[in-house]
Amino acid sequence: MNVQGQIKEYITSQPEPKRSDMQALHRIILQVMPACKLWFLDGKNSENKTVSNPNIGYGLQTIKYADGKTKAFYQIGISANKTGISVYILGIDDKTYLAKTYGKNIGKASVTGYCIKFKTLQDINIEILEAAIRYGFETHNEKG
Repeated sequence: MNVQGQIKEYITSQPEPKRSDMQALHRIILQVMPACKLWFLDGKNSENKTVSNPNIGYGLQTIKYADGKTKAFYQIGISANKTGISVYILGIDDKTYLAKTYGKNIGKASVTGYCIKFKTLQDINIEILEAAIRYGFETHNEKG
C-alpha cells in the first residue's frame, strides 16, 4: 500500500469526532504546503514492536546527530492519541518558541517544545495552529 493509502486508512480507522478532525487537519497542512513529501510511520520498530502512536508526516528536513550521522525526516507530524490529537513541529532550536509564540492564543491546548496537543479542533484557534505549522515548514525550508 502506498503512503497516501496508509494515511487514508489510518485516518478512517479513528473514531469520530477524531476522524473528521484528522481529515480537516490533513487538508489544512496540505493547503499550507501543497507539494510536500508525505510520510507514514506505523509506530513500530525494526522488531515490529509498537514504540509510538502512528504518525503522518509532512515535508522534508535532514536531522543531524551529534555523531555526525544524518537522517531524512518530516518537518510536521500529526498523530491521534488517547485523548485527542498531537501536532509535532520538528526542527525548532528554541524549545520555548512554540509555547511563547502560540500558547496564549491557541485555545485549549498543551504546547511544549515541539508538540501542540488538543482534544478537538473546535477547542483551538485553527488560524493560530496553521501559523505554527507554517512556521515549522519555514524553519527548515527544504524542498521535498
